[in-house]
Amino acid sequence: MQHFRVSFFVTLVCLVAAYFWGGLTGVFIATILGVLEISLSFDNAVVNASVLKRMDERWQRYFLTWGVIIAVFGMRLLFPIVIVAAATGIDFIGVTHMALQDPETYAKHLTASHVEIASFGGMFLLMVFFSFLFDDSKELHWLGVVEKKMASFGKLESIEIILSLGLLLLMQHWLPEAIRLEALVSGVFGLILYVIVDSLSTLFEDEEEGEELTEVIKKGSVMSFLYLEVLDASFSFDGVIGAFAITQDVVIIMLGLAIGAMFVRSLTVFLVRQGTLDEYVFLEHGAHYAIGTLAAIMLISMTHEIPEVVTGLVGAALIGLSVYSSVQYRKTHPNTENA
Repeated sequence: MQHFRVSFFVTLVCLVAAYFWGGLTGVFIATILGVLEISLSFDNAVVNASVLKRMDERWQRYFLTWGVIIAVFGMRLLFPIVIVAAATGIDFIGVTHMALQDPETYAKHLTASHVEIASFGGMFLLMVFFSFLFDDSKELHWLGVVEKKMASFGKLESIEIILSLGLLLLMQHWLPEAIRLEALVSGVFGLILYVIVDSLSTLFEDEEEGEELTEVIKKGSVMSFLYLEVLDASFSFDGVIGAFAITQDVVIIMLGLAIGAMFVRSLTVFLVRQGTLDEYVFLEHGAHYAIGTLAAIMLISMTHEIPEVVTGLVGAALIGLSVYSSVQYRKTHPNTENA
């Protein structure tokens, strides 16, 4: 439980703040939002762990400190305000005042930006999934021959970019004309951001041999940290909008999502410290397939409303199946040390 001590402390602080802001009702709603955030983000924690284990210890600590501040105040409070400000032309202070004094109008403006948010986040997550699916360096394949064949396509230069852009262009045929441009531009930005972050990470991995190894690790950790924050943002967008279905109080939403974000980060560190990804060799596979499913749901949600419970159940099912497959794999390969 040592990995979750800070999370319990943050939970206590957030619930106390929720009580002073909204009474017992505020505490109850914040608790519900925290539980929902945790239950819907387990796949996020698994993928985070696969990246975090490559970072040095100092940047792992930053992930639990500065990373939480960025995730809670930046992505779940300030960034939605920035989105509404950009969409409405109202200045940042004006939107902040609207969020606190007129949350109903603020929620309407934020919901109206759903197409741009879903397209941006959906394309970023799709790139995360495709990059894993078409990784020809993978030696272990959850879906056997099918996944092995898909991975072999990774030898084709930039296949994940080609497929993602092709899908985004193809979607224009089914999207209403009124939202096509917004969906296209936002989706391209999501793809570009992934390429930038991923390319910079690769750049540091390919540093000249004469450079100090510690410096390379440090630079790589910086980019991994940035990658994790962008990944978290992509996961959190729909969560923030969905939270307004429960309450329109932005403070309570922030406090509830803060509880969830902190536990997800603690869970990430726990998975790294316990070597869970090495023990359950298909867990990372299941998480990435869950991310691919989430990407598809986000893109579909631009025209069709899909309940968050569907996303949660599909993700939980994929994670559960990957754990079961991992256990079976260990029984048949008892001497295997890692994936």
